[in-house]
Amino acid sequence: MTSASAPSLTIGMQIDAFLSNLESIPSTQVYIAVIALSIVFSFLLLNSGRGSSMAMATTDSDRGVVKPNVVHEKKARVMNYADEPQPKWHILKITNYVATAVFFVSVLQFASDATAYLNDSNALLSFLVIWSFLLCYFFGFFGISFVELDDFVESVPTGEQVLADTHAKSNNVQCSADPPVKVVNIHPAATSAPVCTDPTSFKKSTNCNVPANLQELSDHEIATLVLQDTIKDHQLERLLDPHRAVTVRRLKFEALLENLGRGDDVLAELPHKHDLDYKRVLGANCEIVVGYVPIPVGMAGPLTLNGETVYIPMATTEGCLVASTNRGCKAISQGSGAISTIVGDGITRAPCIRLPSAQEAARVLLWIKEPANFLRLKESFESTTSFGKLIEASPTVAGRNVYIRLRCFSGDAMGMNMISKGSLAVIECLKAHFPDVSLVALSGNMCTDKKAAAVNWIEGRGKSVVIEATIPKEVVRSTLKTSVSAIVETNVNKNLIGSAMAGVVGGFNAHAANNVTAVFLATGQDPAQNVESSNCITLMEQTHEGDLWVSCTMPSIEVGTVGGGTGLPAQASCLKIIGAKGGGVNPGDNARQLAHVVAAAVMAGELSLMAALASNSLVAAHMAHNRKPVSK
Repeated sequence: MTSASAPSLTIGMQIDAFLSNLESIPSTQVYIAVIALSIVFSFLLLNSGRGSSMAMATTDSDRGVVKPNVVHEKKARVMNYADEPQPKWHILKITNYVATAVFFVSVLQFASDATAYLNDSNALLSFLVIWSFLLCYFFGFFGISFVELDDFVESVPTGEQVLADTHAKSNNVQCSADPPVKVVNIHPAATSAPVCTDPTSFKKSTNCNVPANLQELSDHEIATLVLQDTIKDHQLERLLDPHRAVTVRRLKFEALLENLGRGDDVLAELPHKHDLDYKRVLGANCEIVVGYVPIPVGMAGPLTLNGETVYIPMATTEGCLVASTNRGCKAISQGSGAISTIVGDGITRAPCIRLPSAQEAARVLLWIKEPANFLRLKESFESTTSFGKLIEASPTVAGRNVYIRLRCFSGDAMGMNMISKGSLAVIECLKAHFPDVSLVALSGNMCTDKKAAAVNWIEGRGKSVVIEATIPKEVVRSTLKTSVSAIVETNVNKNLIGSAMAGVVGGFNAHAANNVTAVFLATGQDPAQNVESSNCITLMEQTHEGDLWVSCTMPSIEVGTVGGGTGLPAQASCLKIIGAKGGGVNPGDNARQLAHVVAAAVMAGELSLMAALASNSLVAAHMAHNRKPVSK
């Protein structure tokens, strides 16, 4: 027979037993333990809060340049708080250590003779007052840490534009759930930009924040001041000499581009030494200079394009072009950002073949239009290339001639060599079925390459792009220096009615060719193809809210990121700036990105020029800034 088991203790009995044990511990030891826990807890609060630490300036340990960093809102809208007063974080750091030391010393002092102090009401009151003040200070910092947690941060000072940890989940912008998440950093619109229509923007800075010993600072230190917006980018040539200004500006843009994931030393292969006399460039040919290819290369941006920040390299000798485009970029980024869509993608070649009679020519045309026969041509074409895909064959008859406009997807290449090789295979396939076919010319001018042609305007060639943006009426007034109604009216009468009266083909724009050519030269494209690539119609409307809606439709942008001039070091460097160097992860990705950027540059240029025309300030701007300096 087993003995009866001891009754189990209830929770209440266990609590009573624990309290009885506590009563046996000396009160001094309990108090010291509580104070020690408080010290540890307070120290952890002061030194583990991410919000305040994130606001400290971060520097590139290798180069000493403050990296530009960007935090964006959850709705991908970026706000600029550069003008708001900011905490003096270095002072607060010192006060943290002082407060912790005072707290620790007072606790040790109290613990050294706790019984006496507990019996002395005046001394006890003094200790309580000190501790209350310090605890309020500590918990006040807990509040700062809480409200500045990454999940709640919407923006940071543009002075050093602190980058919230790009590996932290709270700072990742998911472009789509599938494919994998892509980190997107959105740079805010430029806080200032040179405006050709405002000559005062080019004058020497009177900013009292510019260090008196600026010339003695290192290039990296000056670049840091530019990133902090202490010094304006476009005033570097006035504050320094033009050659050193280029070096400093390159450091700034390398930091900005590195933040976008373009890698280190993006501009390393873009020449910039004294081979080009920048003193002759200043005020005459180009703004925001970063190098030459071998003409000056300016950088426009940042511009928000399809939810991402891009910078646009532009090679030009036309003064005001980069500055004007930069103003358009600022207006677009202050508004909705640019939304660009590619609606067609295929380069064309149109061989001319001849038959013995018009009747035979018609038979060939009808044969090509049969779907089964097109598949035969497609098979022959694609046997010559790894990436090329024949999309369409459109025959046209003129007497005994047949012009076969072949359209081909060419991946990241512009595609002329690819489609020319494939076209020869198509002709051989036709000869197998029609022995009387003779090839007159591999290009019969219905392509149409490097010539103004309605077929490109209507059917498209290369990348067919439509891009749009909405600019708030306040931005139209403050940045573009005009009104919505004035710019809309000017666009209708100039770009639409005026172009129609001139009988243009694809020229319903202000100066699309300017920006197309500048980007083409910088990125190694065929500059002669600006003829058809500049086909563009610019539309502007006033929305119901009174804002400005603008779009550019460009049906024939012919670009590539592999082959041709894109392999040269300087041009490849400019492609890297855009984020479109070489072949893309998927065939055609990088070429399409370049087409988006070309369209965005055109829209920015259209906005700024039309604003200048609407305010009748164009001539004055070019007279002031598009003339060579007077020789002395």
